Amino acid sequence: MGVKAALGAALLSVIFFTTQIKGQEAIVHFSNGDTYREYCIVHNHSWTPLKPTLDAATEWSLVNLTSTLLCNASGVDPDAVRGKAVVVMRGECDFSQKALVAQNLSAKALLIASTKSLITPSANASEYPKVTIPLALMKYRDFLEANQVFAEGMTVKLYAPPYSRVDPSIAVILLISVVTIILGGFWSGACERDKLNSSAVGGGDETKANGGELSLYSPLKVVIFVALMCGMLVLMYFFYNILVYIIIAIFCLASASALFSCFDAVLDRIGCSTLSVSVRDRDISVRSILLAAVCISIAVVWGVYRNEDRWIWILQDLLGIAFCLNFMKTISLSNFKICVILLSLLLVYDVFFVFITPFFTKNGVSIMVQVALGPDATGEKTQGNMVEIPAEPQPPSEKLPVVMRVPRFSAWAQNLCGMQFSILGYGDIIVPGLLVAYCSRFDVWVNSRKKIYFLSCCIAYFLGMILTFVVMLLSGMGQPALLYLVPFTLVTSAVVAGCRGEMKQFWTGTTYEVLDSSREPLLPEGRTDRSVEGENC
Repeated sequence: MGVKAALGAALLSVIFFTTQIKGQEAIVHFSNGDTYREYCIVHNHSWTPLKPTLDAATEWSLVNLTSTLLCNASGVDPDAVRGKAVVVMRGECDFSQKALVAQNLSAKALLIASTKSLITPSANASEYPKVTIPLALMKYRDFLEANQVFAEGMTVKLYAPPYSRVDPSIAVILLISVVTIILGGFWSGACERDKLNSSAVGGGDETKANGGELSLYSPLKVVIFVALMCGMLVLMYFFYNILVYIIIAIFCLASASALFSCFDAVLDRIGCSTLSVSVRDRDISVRSILLAAVCISIAVVWGVYRNEDRWIWILQDLLGIAFCLNFMKTISLSNFKICVILLSLLLVYDVFFVFITPFFTKNGVSIMVQVALGPDATGEKTQGNMVEIPAEPQPPSEKLPVVMRVPRFSAWAQNLCGMQFSILGYGDIIVPGLLVAYCSRFDVWVNSRKKIYFLSCCIAYFLGMILTFVVMLLSGMGQPALLYLVPFTLVTSAVVAGCRGEMKQFWTGTTYEVLDSSREPLLPEGRTDRSVEGENC
């Protein structure tokens, strides 16, 4: 199958849709009247709900009691804390006990400064009704910083902006996926038309026309391809800390090459000159050199700053789009039978590694999620009901560059605790995209002016993505998108072929037969006698 196919299987094995973690983070607003600081806090909204906005939140003077753990009222002057918020240290006793002591002292809110990881505060069910004041955990280092800035006369507000499940980032993810599918299918069809035009004139460069295309034309190759993906995913699960750097290096090389192919095709399309120069009787394209330098630079910048969440997602999405487009153009499925086998196997693969493997893993997290999100992926186990935030800055954990990432626009409060993203695996674009690309090529073979197969498959993909997001929002957890995308695209393509009476040709990928009496017979190259204007690939 070749080195490219093996590398493609290795990357594709870890680029599937996974879950995202919902938290119970909120904001503490320190102020002295002239300036303010805001920090991340963690609370339990089912126990001590906070106001949704800063304006609605009550402002209290803050009393620094970090010299005590407040497990009892000894040593605390009730008059000093009455009607005020207090901050104490974490340790020795339960959160509820500290809250009850503060409440008995007539304090109005309790902040617990922690030198350990912040976790969602909880207690026995019988303790919840007893606590009537807001309670939250914050980092001790954040309190020290605020205390240094404001010193005396500090006031505090606690509030928790609403965490909307329906975030605009989902629309951006949907737009990226659909546009990538459309461009990839169009590119594949344009390449096929260009190849057939080259064959028609008889003097075309076959190697150039093929564009390095790799074809999956036998069920055995498909099974081997999927087996490689399964093997790579299992290896990534057990040897993540080693293989993650290999995958990152492969991604940098593959995405830089893919970005070059995409930009080169665009420049060809708009008629940009290559501006070649001759060196020792060899023609060298100045455009290609400059373009390669730009693409390699982008990949290197991503590789160096890959853990800078605030902005690096833009480059990762750009490289990811290029990777998906080039994959759809390079890997071609020879007929609908191969499409059905490959997509069905990958559907089973996706569902198994997302839904079944949690029963076999020690931490209850699926292998797919563990590999896609890294060793710290615990959101699936907690289902978003608990959060844990390190009290001290932690070195960033390496994550595989296998997803489209868009920051959640409605999670600005949670972004104080750490950036949150809506994500979509590359595989949820590439796998249905291979079918879309086949439909686009079949439109060229049968000379479909309206591109009926291509357009119908794209619409089916769009509807499948809508259903995926609806189920995700209703269930509150990530979904294996192929569970919805594969049936939508396969059934739609089959129905179109059946309605047009072209199922036999669509299934076998051949156009040697006369399709119906109203259509012109097709030549062995898959073209009619009428010339079709070629498109640059």
